[in-house]
Amino acid sequence: MVQIRGPIGAPFDERCHVPSVVKINVLTVPDDQREVLEKRFASRAHTVESSDGFEWFELLRPVEGTDQYLVYTRWRDDAAFQAWMEGPMKAAHQGTGGGEGEKQRPAAAGSTLWSFEVVQQASPK
Repeated sequence: MVQIRGPIGAPFDERCHVPSVVKINVLTVPDDQREVLEKRFASRAHTVESSDGFEWFELLRPVEGTDQYLVYTRWRDDAAFQAWMEGPMKAAHQGTGGGEGEKQRPAAAGSTLWSFEVVQQASPK
């Protein structure tokens, strides 16, 4: 029998495994907004970490050849991701940033959401 390690490191039987889903938000960020974007993520409310079904988050900065940042999140299932999108994420993005009720201008010029199912994974032995 093949043993697979889950995101927390606990072994589980692959016959009982429901695959995690990965959501990658691809953000096109102009050079003059890169620092703004990174500062906003650094000062975010951290509500995703306590969301039901949340497994992982990473903000990936482009090194060369692109202006696209990747916001990588991993979830137990699509329902958990959708619940976060409709609840905490929506509330966080309706906040104001400027003062006098002025909403912050987006740092990204555009975004695309990619969705994947995890079919294989490995971790250090």
